[in-house]
Amino acid sequence: MESARKQEIIAEAAQLFATRGYHATSMRDLAKALALQGGSLYSHIDSKEELLWLIVDEAASQFLAMLHAVTASDTPPEATLRDAVRGHVGVIANDLAAATVYFHEWRFLTEPRRSAFLARRRDYEARFRQIVAAAVVDSPAVDPKWATTLILSATNWLYQWYDPAGPLPPDELADRYITMLFHGILMPQPVP
Repeated sequence: MESARKQEIIAEAAQLFATRGYHATSMRDLAKALALQGGSLYSHIDSKEELLWLIVDEAASQFLAMLHAVTASDTPPEATLRDAVRGHVGVIANDLAAATVYFHEWRFLTEPRRSAFLARRRDYEARFRQIVAAAVVDSPAVDPKWATTLILSATNWLYQWYDPAGPLPPDELADRYITMLFHGILMPQPVP
């Protein structure tokens, strides 16, 4: 029961932080949204920042678990990269509120949580870059660092505009990203 209630609190906090912003959301707002007395909220959590940490830490865990699963299979490098892009899009699309908090509100973490978050994010990006590097090994004109930045920058913006009720399910959306990112929007041109 305790765990279910805490998960409900975390989910509601993610929604409020995503729509109002971390600083604009008070604990009173959260208690009201959950139909709780303000004091009883603190029997489940220690602070508002703890909620922020729990949200971004869980999102980071989901991204890393997805990459672990993708790299655990014995698929060719290009297929692994495709699976990583699909997985990345899936993590974002499956919980837009948590993704919004992960990409935007993490800045309000204080030390040592801020450093821990940034270390996990750097680890994820480094692992993603390894996948990209393996996939582009035969393409010397492609810098894995820049390609990784392009892929993650393009897909990370989903939290701003993606509508789960819209016409594109996450897999189809990921496939569109993959087509454009892997093949470009114009005919391939030699790199000067």
